Amino acid sequence: MKIIILGAGQVGRTVAEIMATEDNDITVVDRQEAVLRDLQQRLDIRTVVGHASYPNVLLRAGAEDAELVFAVTNDDEVNMVACQVAYTLFQTPTRLARVRSADYLSHPGLFQPNAMPVTYLINPEQMVTTDIQRLIEHPGALEVFDFAGGKIQLASTRVLAGASMAGQDVSALDAQVGEARARVVAVYRDGRVLADAGDCSIQPGDVVYFFAAERDVQPVIAAFHRDGHVNRHIIIAGGGNLGARLARLLEPTHQVKIIEHDHARCRYLAGSLHRTLVLNGDATDGTLLEGEGIEATDVFCAATNEDRTNVVAAMLAKRMGARRTLAIVNSASHGLLTEQAALDIALTPAEVTIGALLTHIRRGDVVGVRSLRRGSAEALELIARGDRSTSRAVGRPIRELALPDSVRIGALLRKEQVILPGADTVIETDDHVMLLLADKTQVDAVEAAFRVAITFV
Repeated sequence: MKIIILGAGQVGRTVAEIMATEDNDITVVDRQEAVLRDLQQRLDIRTVVGHASYPNVLLRAGAEDAELVFAVTNDDEVNMVACQVAYTLFQTPTRLARVRSADYLSHPGLFQPNAMPVTYLINPEQMVTTDIQRLIEHPGALEVFDFAGGKIQLASTRVLAGASMAGQDVSALDAQVGEARARVVAVYRDGRVLADAGDCSIQPGDVVYFFAAERDVQPVIAAFHRDGHVNRHIIIAGGGNLGARLARLLEPTHQVKIIEHDHARCRYLAGSLHRTLVLNGDATDGTLLEGEGIEATDVFCAATNEDRTNVVAAMLAKRMGARRTLAIVNSASHGLLTEQAALDIALTPAEVTIGALLTHIRRGDVVGVRSLRRGSAEALELIARGDRSTSRAVGRPIRELALPDSVRIGALLRKEQVILPGADTVIETDDHVMLLLADKTQVDAVEAAFRVAITFV
């Protein structure tokens, strides 16, 4: 696929790095020549220096025959105008734009082909906020993602010593969770995925990924993590767009405090939030955290605009007694701190955004993608089409599918029924199929297995 990425910020660079490893023709446009030079030295891509929404710049980038434009500059207006130019002058089929301003997003009628022709809007703050809300709702989870319209979720958790599943084989899970049901699709130990995830012995420190119906996720997490605590007391460090959005979402059901260093922003937050306590101060100030009862805090969420501040604040909060800490990080090196147990969870907005983009790039009837493990793995939701004569998957049991060992089917949605499949489960037409690819380079094999081909016999 020929893709033009407008903006070489953190998201643009990360997308380029992931897409360049696949069979894509990538061009990155940015005004900073030094940044583009660094990208071109590391990746097999083209770069164009210039203003992202200028017609001549898009022309030099190859917009005449591009299949997708992904506008992720730091300027909403530039992103929207770039999509308009790509649509009007070059008839680019798919146009994605990152738009952050609530003033634009509150008028969905603005984004129509006869108005502002953005095919798909991406709002990283909204996506990250939703992810954080799910994590707060599921104590002990490292990740929780919706599939099949929220009926099925993919969750991950770290196994703790003393949990009922610690030292048990995966096959013992059903007996440990009562009526709840789940399918384990990957187990990571010391950062590496185990080949026998469906039939291995679970050890403390392992990170387990599983699919389950939404109602069953928390009992399964508890079997691996032994954490039945309900999160009520939340402290948010940073009152920017993301912090304010998160506080607004949580304050009806949780006790929320927000720490913001800018006095004027504090006044704004105090006037726009209804039940949140707004504190003017530094989230890395231990005296302030102690005074606000950090030891009784269920979740400390560091959401300032600075990675370093977020990591330091989260580590300090953890040391001072916060039950769970979460930091927003953009740098991959900061994200690695979670593997060293310096903080509990690191969320990367770029990785969330990439999942939205991949949904539009993957071939076939792919309706959902989540990037996992800093881009090395993926979770997919696709729709099985065709019949036994036109598809390698439909009408066949899972054990007969030509899928790589690193790919595991975790759940099916069939006419509103959630199915956790076994090796003998037969794929039917129109099934929504949820898969985890521990090695995302195997995506072509997955697409081939579910592709409808008129000539297939």
